[in-house]
Amino acid sequence: MGGIFGVASRSDCSLDLFFGVDYHSHLGTRRGGLAVLGEDGTFERSIHNISNSPFRTKFDSDINGMHGKLGIGCISDYEAQPLLVHSHLGSFAITTVGIVTNKDELVQDILDASKTHFLEMSGGEINQTELIVALINQKNTIADGIKNVQEKIKGSITMLVMTKEGIYGARDKLGRTPLVLGQKEDGYCLSFESHAYLNLGYKDYKELGPGEIVFVTPEKVEQVQKPGDKMKICTFLWIYYGYPTACYEGVNVEQMRYNCGAYLARRDRENNIKPDCVAGVPDSGTAHAVGYANESGVPFSRPFIKYTPTWPRSFMPTNQNQRNLIAHMKLIPVQQLIKDRSILLIDDSIVRGTQLRETTDFLYESGAKEVHVRPACPPIMFGCKYLNFSRSKSEMDLIARRVVRQFEGENVSDEVLAKYCDPDTPEYAKMLEEIRSQLHFTTLRFHRLDDMLNSTGLDHSKLCTYCWNGVE
Repeated sequence: MGGIFGVASRSDCSLDLFFGVDYHSHLGTRRGGLAVLGEDGTFERSIHNISNSPFRTKFDSDINGMHGKLGIGCISDYEAQPLLVHSHLGSFAITTVGIVTNKDELVQDILDASKTHFLEMSGGEINQTELIVALINQKNTIADGIKNVQEKIKGSITMLVMTKEGIYGARDKLGRTPLVLGQKEDGYCLSFESHAYLNLGYKDYKELGPGEIVFVTPEKVEQVQKPGDKMKICTFLWIYYGYPTACYEGVNVEQMRYNCGAYLARRDRENNIKPDCVAGVPDSGTAHAVGYANESGVPFSRPFIKYTPTWPRSFMPTNQNQRNLIAHMKLIPVQQLIKDRSILLIDDSIVRGTQLRETTDFLYESGAKEVHVRPACPPIMFGCKYLNFSRSKSEMDLIARRVVRQFEGENVSDEVLAKYCDPDTPEYAKMLEEIRSQLHFTTLRFHRLDDMLNSTGLDHSKLCTYCWNGVE
């Protein structure tokens, strides 16, 4: 995923920038970066690897020497950012969040059209943000260049572009990721997460619409492009990625998760399941479990505790074995709350299934009688093309697709897949039972897509559901 933050202030912006970016650390995996327009009119930049260290520890000394009134920064999912650029459009800094799925095609088009080059990162890949710069530079203004990006890329890109006059903020064309503005007495900020500026004294000013572009200076916010009519914001922002205090489209993450849990509990009234307690897999599963407990009257419990001082979110390492190790090591059991109990366990999702199977086995080993599992979203059937969620090399890494292949063979038509996505079909029931058996659950029931979308309170047409039903 990743997160971005920018500040345009009449006073020194460095501390606001430092803390604003740091508040996005829950989204990051590998790198952090800051860029400031210095008092002498030149850009200063710092980038560090944060794979094994918190953002603050890497940038604490740097920020003391970075002063200015304009700044942008990021927690980056993969590539080094922000980039500093000098082109026919002048000097600027840029940071992005998202994924370009037609990157190879766009790179080749640019190479064929001009004698230019791209710098290779380790592994031979091209820095995605450098490709965005090349697309911006195809036009005569930065604003037109940003519009060019929105038209040409497949996937999603939300970005901040800092010039010497101010900061362009541009939300992805379909609003798959958020971008919000905060305001205080001496300026404005632009933020991926709405909560990131509250403790810095900013108040909510505006949430950009899909495709909207603004130009922000310390004195004002100028709309460069109006928002489009169509939105497809990622529903996983509420289910998993978002911090509990964040809001997207006016809907708070924590409240949405409570709603999700409540819908799960209402569906379970139809079943003869009587667990002793409800628990959530920390962190994102916890609020879903609270919502279930509040609705059902079954006590909420924490039969294992996440060791927070050192272990990050388990999606962060790119190596799957490392992810599995983190998922295991960070959870410490409370055996007195497990032994001889029937536990209803809620996790945000089941992707590959490896981590939740190990968690379930570890509950049994600690004395649990039963483990009933209720994922807070439907089975994931398609790899995400927009935000790097379930970023597998093959969709066969997804347990739901492996089970479908087990039943149907290698080549499965869209019509057959649609049956496995429908919770009212025999094919879905068969898949559900096989996943339950493979992962050693006592019972398994996924969230229904309609219930999950209802949990947001938003029009379903505004929510991206691609990874569950393949609908773009």
